[in-house]
Amino acid sequence: MSPVGVLLAAGAGTRMGRPKALVRDADGVPWVLRSVDVLRAGGCTGIAVVVGAAADQVVDLLAAADVAIVPSLSWQDGVSASLKSGLAWAAATDADAAVVHLVDLPDVGADVVRRVVAAGRSNDPTQVLLRAGFHGSGGHPVLLGRAHWAGALAAAHGDRGANAYLNAAGCTLVPCEDLAEGNDRDS
Repeated sequence: MSPVGVLLAAGAGTRMGRPKALVRDADGVPWVLRSVDVLRAGGCTGIAVVVGAAADQVVDLLAAADVAIVPSLSWQDGVSASLKSGLAWAAATDADAAVVHLVDLPDVGADVVRRVVAAGRSNDPTQVLLRAGFHGSGGHPVLLGRAHWAGALAAAHGDRGANAYLNAAGCTLVPCEDLAEGNDRDS
């Protein structure tokens, strides 16, 4: 299985006071670049970064990153708009599956992505439906086979992503709490 990566990085980061894609780690690496590296090292063959708030600044950071830039024209509507833009990009590829990840999870490393992708290798890649689990709760990244994209998109509204669909469809959790906390960061 060689999924594509979809990085949702369009939000304004209102709780943080700035777009999280522009936040830098202690070593100065922007979260958006770190997240791209995580997806690439985790096994994604092509990566799209969904941009919205501060798009020009985020795009400048990504200039040498070898990623597709996908604008979310309705990013103010919430995560659903970003997910729709990212999966529309994935649908235009020949990928059987996509790894959806969030820019505001700086402690989630490539080892988490690799574990989730590896857990899906024994499945039909178009049917796979897995997500990282942290202490029994679902988190990111999420590995979605192409057969689940329409259902995930139909469930996404406003600032709600595909959680309702993932729960109803019986998405399997891949335990990852030994690798990361999996909590989004507001600071």
